[in-house]
Amino acid sequence: MTTTPSLLTGRRALVTGGSRGIGAGIVRGLAAAGAHVAFTYWSSEDAAHELEQEVRAAGGRAEAIRADASDPTEAAATVQRAVELLGGLDVLVPNAAQAWFEPFADASAEHIEQTLDLNLRGPAYTVQEALRHISGEGRIILISSLSAERAPFPGQTVYGMSKAALTALGRGLARDLGATGSKVTVNVVQPGPVDTHGNPATTDFAPAMTAITALGRYGTPDEIANLVVWLASAESSYMTGSVINIDGGVSA
Repeated sequence: MTTTPSLLTGRRALVTGGSRGIGAGIVRGLAAAGAHVAFTYWSSEDAAHELEQEVRAAGGRAEAIRADASDPTEAAATVQRAVELLGGLDVLVPNAAQAWFEPFADASAEHIEQTLDLNLRGPAYTVQEALRHISGEGRIILISSLSAERAPFPGQTVYGMSKAALTALGRGLARDLGATGSKVTVNVVQPGPVDTHGNPATTDFAPAMTAITALGRYGTPDEIANLVVWLASAESSYMTGSVINIDGGVSA
């Protein structure tokens, strides 16, 4: 991470689903830029505490919070806990997500509901509660997916549906806040293929994914984090309601 250490000095950020993959990259990036970061995890307790210690050892500040990001009823408690730990909240990055890739006709009600709970309902209620605490030039950065607008392969219907709704949330909220004169901005980041534990660049499916990129490779969590850090900073003050594809050229 080559982030300027002072870019986010004094900023307080909450990242959901921050213990692994893209989320962990975002936590590292925000902390390296000077933010005090709280992040949630659910089942990856060891990874969460390792990340917490890693950030602290590098001179940053990070706080791990165990929370079910798919449970809308936990959203308020999670945000309030982050506010207590950080002393306030300036930046929210709802990142937690999951997917089952299967034909829609075969998708169970359980898979559909769990996907919508984690990818849409949880983030929506977390944003709603965060708006009670974020003020001034706050930032909300939704981590959606290129699947919200493209389906290059079959089996993405439920996941794409959930992410398309999340992207719509970002656009609509930017309008709502702008109409009130608020300086809180809302933007949406839509990654393409990124090399993570859940989507490694070494699977049998990886060559097909790589082939549809212009750069001929997967992205890295740090590359997504670099964009999020910039969006979280004062340098992005005139940017709201934007949907940014960071996909190695898949959408070119």
